[in-house]
Amino acid sequence: MLHYAVICLVIALIAAVFGFGGIAASAVGIAKILFFVFIVLALIGFVLGNRRP
Repeated sequence: MLHYAVICLVIALIAAVFGFGGIAASAVGIAKILFFVFIVLALIGFVLGNRRP
């Protein structure tokens, strides 16, 4: 998940360099959403992974 967020961020940076503002803004939005989903899933995994009987 984090890999896809970084890819979207790189796409946004490349689009911004070439002047495609709309594409860059949407790619940054997607990257933010993927990053926050990654953080939530990572925290859930850490909490549930430490709960062993």
